[in-house]
Amino acid sequence: MNCASLLNKLREIKPKKHIMLIAVSVGIISGVGSFVFHFLIVFFTQVFLKYLSGFYPPSAPGDLEVEIINSSLNLLPLFLIPAIGGLISGFIVYTFAPETEGHGTDAIIRAFHQIKERVRGRVPIIKTIASAITIGSGGSAGREGPMIQIGAGYGAFVGSLLKLPDKERRILLACGAAGGIGSIFQTPLGGALFGVEVLYKEDYEFSALIPAFISSFTGYTVFMLIMNLFRPAPFGIQHIFISPPVRTYSWFELIFYALLGLVAGLIALIYIKTFYGIRSLFKKFGIPDHFKPMIGGLVTGTIGFFFPYALGLGYGYVQQALDGELDFTTMLIFPFAKILTTAFTIGSGGSGGVFGPSVVMGSMIGGFMGKIFHSVFPTIAVKPECYVPIGMAAFIAAACKTPIAAILMSLEMTGSYNILPALVIASAIAYKVTGLNTIYIEQVRTRLDSPAHRYEIGMGILEKIKVKDAMNTRVVTVSPNDTVDKVMKLIRETGHMGYPVVGDELEGIVTFCDVQKVPIERSKEVRVAEIMTRKLVTVTPEESLDSALRKLIEKDIGRLPVVVNGKLVGIITRSDIIRTYVKWLQHKL
Repeated sequence: MNCASLLNKLREIKPKKHIMLIAVSVGIISGVGSFVFHFLIVFFTQVFLKYLSGFYPPSAPGDLEVEIINSSLNLLPLFLIPAIGGLISGFIVYTFAPETEGHGTDAIIRAFHQIKERVRGRVPIIKTIASAITIGSGGSAGREGPMIQIGAGYGAFVGSLLKLPDKERRILLACGAAGGIGSIFQTPLGGALFGVEVLYKEDYEFSALIPAFISSFTGYTVFMLIMNLFRPAPFGIQHIFISPPVRTYSWFELIFYALLGLVAGLIALIYIKTFYGIRSLFKKFGIPDHFKPMIGGLVTGTIGFFFPYALGLGYGYVQQALDGELDFTTMLIFPFAKILTTAFTIGSGGSGGVFGPSVVMGSMIGGFMGKIFHSVFPTIAVKPECYVPIGMAAFIAAACKTPIAAILMSLEMTGSYNILPALVIASAIAYKVTGLNTIYIEQVRTRLDSPAHRYEIGMGILEKIKVKDAMNTRVVTVSPNDTVDKVMKLIRETGHMGYPVVGDELEGIVTFCDVQKVPIERSKEVRVAEIMTRKLVTVTPEESLDSALRKLIEKDIGRLPVVVNGKLVGIITRSDIIRTYVKWLQHKL
C-alpha cells in the first residue's frame, strides 16, 4: 500500500478512531524522544560538568545511569561551564529556531489557543539539542519543555499531513504535551491530566482527555521499555524517586499541610515574579540575542559556584531530601538559589523547561517545613521526609496552575500513595494563594477566554443562520454596457467597493480595483463588460453564514452575490455577517 492509499484509508476512519490512532503514534514518538533526550542530557552533563570541571551532580534512582566518560580533566572552573553552554545553546536557538528560546511549554499553549499558530517541524529537534546542552552544562532547567514540543510538533505535523480540522489539531497538541510529560517524568496518569490542564488557569480541555490518556500511557510504556534495556528490571510501575515508608498521619497534622500549602504558594509567587522580572530585564538588553544565554549562564554559574546544588536538574538532591540526608540550612537556601539560577538560565533566552525546577523547589520547601514541624512537634510530625512530596505537589499546583496533575504526578514520581489527603489540602491552598499568577503566561482563564474556542462557538452560531437572514436585497447593480466613468460615479456616491453586473441574468462583478486599472482618459469609452470578473463565487439564500464566511475568507474577497437559478436576489458582505451575528447574540442575552 502506497502513502497516498494509506492517507485515504486514515481519512475514512471515523473521527474519534483516527484521533485515537494518531494519539498512539504521538505517544510512541514521545516515548522514543524522551529516551533520546534523557540520554543526551546524561552525555552532555558528563562532557561539561564531569569532564571539564570535575563536578557531577547526583542523579535520581529513576534516571538513566550510563557512564559515557569515565575521566575528569578539571580544565575549567565550575562557574564558567554554564556560560559556555549558554553560548552554544544561544547560537543554535537564535540561528535555527528563535521560537524555541525559553521553556517551550508556552509556545505549545499559544499554538493551541491561536487558530493560525503552527509548530514548525524543526522546533522539536532544535529544542532537544539546545536544552540538552543547557541542562548538561549546569543550566537550571527542566526536561519537559522539549518533550512537550516533540510530541506536540509531531501531532501538528500529522494533523497538517491529514488536513485535519483545527479542533482535532488542537487535540493532538494536548496529546503531545501529555505524551511528553507522561514519558519523561514516568507519570502516565499525571501526564495525561497535565496535557488537558496546563492550557488553562481554571479549566480543562475535556475533548482531549481520552486521547491524552492514550498518548501518555503509550509514551510511558515505550520509554520504560527502552530504559529497561539499559537498566534491567522487572517491568512494572517505575518511579523517579524512592519515597520512605509513610505512617498513618494524625488529624492534627492537617494544619501542617495547610501551612505548607500557604508557604509553597507564597514562594511560588516569588518564583513567578522573579522569573518574569529577569526575563523582562534581558529583553531590554541592547545586545544580540545569541549572547544573552551566555550572560545568564555566567550568573547561573556564579551562583552555582557557591551553591552547586542549584545547577542542572537537581533531581538527585530531591532523593537526598527524601532520604533525610540534607540539613535544614541547605533546604532553606535551596529553593531561593534555584529560583535565581532558573530565572537567569531560561529568562535570558536559554532553552529548557520550568516545570522540572518547580519539582525541585517544591520538594525542598516541603523538606525544610517538615523539619520545622518535626522540631516543634516531634511526636506528631514524626517523619519530616514525608513532607517532601507534599511540598512538590503544592508548589507545582501554585506555579503551573495544574493542581490535579500536580497531585497525581507527585504520587507517581514518589509512590507515596498514602499521603493523598495531604497532597489535596496543600495543593488546593497553594493553588489559591497564587490567584491567576502563573509561570505559563500563555494560559487563558477558561475555554471561553480561548480565541480558538470563541471561534468555534461563533462558527456554531453561524451554521444555524441562513444567508437570506443577513443578505442585502437592495443591491446597486450596473449593466455590462455601462462605462467605467459611471461606475466611478457610483463609488463616489454610494461608497460601495463592488457592484454586480446584471444583463438578462448575473454576468459578473466589477470592483474598485478593476476600474482603477483603466486610465482616466479612457474611462468614458471602456465598458464594464471589458473589465469585469466573470468567474464568480456565489451563494444561495439557503446556505449558512458559516459557508458564506468561509468562501469570503478562502477567496479573500469582500462580497458574495446571492443567486437563485442564475438570478441575482441579493448580496452579502463580511459586515453583514458580523452585524447579524451580533444581533443574534444580543437577542439571546
